[in-house]
Amino acid sequence: MEKNRGVLIVISGPSGAGKGTICKALLEKHKEISLSVSATTRNPRCGEVDGVNYHFLKKEDFLARVEADDFLEYAEVYGNYYGTPKSNVEKILESGTDVILEIDIQGALKVKEKSKEGVFIFILPPSMEELKQRIINRGSETPESLMTRFKSAYKEINYVSKYNYAVVNDTVDKAVEKIEAILLAEKCRVDRLKETILDSKEDLIHEQLYD
Repeated sequence: MEKNRGVLIVISGPSGAGKGTICKALLEKHKEISLSVSATTRNPRCGEVDGVNYHFLKKEDFLARVEADDFLEYAEVYGNYYGTPKSNVEKILESGTDVILEIDIQGALKVKEKSKEGVFIFILPPSMEELKQRIINRGSETPESLMTRFKSAYKEINYVSKYNYAVVNDTVDKAVEKIEAILLAEKCRVDRLKETILDSKEDLIHEQLYD
């Protein structure tokens, strides 16, 4: 019997909602889940390892992969390219391993256009006031940039209707539990299990005929 295909889990949300913290906690709890490693054309920073933090590519190699349609999504940011390699994700899913993509909203919507099997989860803050406080607590924002981020986050929340699920990040532990429940439910969907069901049916018929 073939192993079931892994589940592609796409997690995004507005800045300050805590999606990065949630993904880190989920991966620490579930070593069997793989985090997709993005590709980039920027130079490695001190301590970064190729294939662990990013797949570091030359610009011409990155663009060649764009031409070959080997990115689920990609974007240019401040002169450097970033993207999610489709072939890498596909290989992991085929092995039966679940994959998490932690990406921004625009990237998630691009992935949705190319992958009908993905599970798209939007992380929400408990309230807009809490979101604002979380951004302030980072201590890295000027009053002007804080207002810009807050306005951007307010607009981004409108994209929640494009997702399959919404998870309110009231506490990290509770948010992780909700994602675990979503993943469990997705694994029980008949369309994901059809190959296993067909295999089991064939085994049953074989037993009835020959035993």
